[in-house]
Amino acid sequence: MTIRTKEASNFTVSVLRPAHQLAEKFCQYQSNLQKAEQVYLNTLAVYAVNYYLQCQGFETDWQKSNSWDSIMQTFLDVADLEVKNYGKLECRPVLPNAEVVYVPQEVLEERIGYVAVQLDESLREATLLGFTETVSTQELALSELRSLEELSGYLSQFKQSQPIEERVNLSQWLHNIFEVSWETVEAIFAPPQAELSFNTRGSSPVKVSTPEIPVNGVKRGKRLDLERLGGSEQVAVFVGLTPTLSAQSDISVEVCPIGGQPYLPSDLQLMVLDEQGKSVLQAEAGNSESIEFQFSCEAGESFTVKVTLGEVSITEKFFI
Repeated sequence: MTIRTKEASNFTVSVLRPAHQLAEKFCQYQSNLQKAEQVYLNTLAVYAVNYYLQCQGFETDWQKSNSWDSIMQTFLDVADLEVKNYGKLECRPVLPNAEVVYVPQEVLEERIGYVAVQLDESLREATLLGFTETVSTQELALSELRSLEELSGYLSQFKQSQPIEERVNLSQWLHNIFEVSWETVEAIFAPPQAELSFNTRGSSPVKVSTPEIPVNGVKRGKRLDLERLGGSEQVAVFVGLTPTLSAQSDISVEVCPIGGQPYLPSDLQLMVLDEQGKSVLQAEAGNSESIEFQFSCEAGESFTVKVTLGEVSITEKFFI
């Protein structure tokens, strides 16, 4: 059967190996073959919608969605995707030659819309066919879907007010006032007690480089868990502040591997953005043990540190 939707309004995504690896990872939690197949197809559908929305400029948070939770996957038929500041979209897989999209009872509420995603027989391509605002039955004819071209405009009505941005006040660090998540360098690199006990029996721990602590300043670090398709990586970002005799302060920004890893992920990127959000410093890890930037800021100025790994990025905002 030929789907009766305008070809120009469809969007086809190549389902790459990392998506299949993630689907396989989720399936390992399922003992029932039928449930495992359901989770696999749902994961590929969410992957396709996630990619499309990011291409359209929307921020998503798949990891905070039920479709990322193995327990929720077990008890519910969920393929939701959290769209930051908008709400949840349900991403329903459609098999080749199907005339309807199936929408389970448990997802008929708490959704801002439903997107139909048709997977080809090889599961190598996923085509977004269109969407609907609401559903009242568990089966919806594909011919009743709204054009995908209308999705961005439709979502705009759900945009929520932006939360107040949290910024780290570096000047307070000089007075020993720190945010809870920002730890000392020693605390971040201190091995767990069990590892200490193991090392005393003759094992040599992996040597990793640690950031230098400024003599007349302060430096703190924050652990980052960069979970992406295919696995997760643990790193720490360190920010140091050293006052000078002038109106400026010397700033250092460094990212290092933690968790016993000697090197950073090769495709990890570290960026420093100015007050307008423009990248002024940027580097990729390659085979580095760490990445470090040094620059100066005056009182009242602000900057943003951004750590990116694949599709995952974490930003931290600072002011002096």
